[in-house]
Amino acid sequence: MDTIYDLSFTSNAGETVDLDQFRGQPLLIVNTASKCGFTPQYDGLQELHETYGPQGLVVLGFPCGQFANQEPGDDADIEEFCRVNHGVTFTLSTKVDVNGKDTDPVFEFLKDHTRSLLGSSIKWNFTKFLVAPDGVTVKRYSPKTDPAALATDIEALLASAAA
Repeated sequence: MDTIYDLSFTSNAGETVDLDQFRGQPLLIVNTASKCGFTPQYDGLQELHETYGPQGLVVLGFPCGQFANQEPGDDADIEEFCRVNHGVTFTLSTKVDVNGKDTDPVFEFLKDHTRSLLGSSIKWNFTKFLVAPDGVTVKRYSPKTDPAALATDIEALLASAAA
């Protein structure tokens, strides 16, 4: 696979989502959890979706239960929690693994494109990946990074996509 647009995932509604439909748009991909100290970041992610979605940003949440089982629910429970408690309208995937032998291919790609001296494994929920419109360039943000702090980088990618 050359770009993230060569991949797909399963939405929490059970539908295949082909990332090629977002070709040329920046993607914000986040491994999420509903019982985590960072769970309030859903509000910030939704705000980014509402602010920058009309300009082309695609926000995607990938629920993951690998970190202290902080995502214990099934796909329907997760969707309801996110909608009711955080007003989430951006696309959520089915629950995935982001590390180990069953790592979702989207996260294999993201980790392969953001290797560092500390390794590529994901350390906790709400690790954020901002994928440039080229589908190859990826910037990684820690779970502690507030979604609002990504605004400048998102605006720069949207400007480059429009150019």
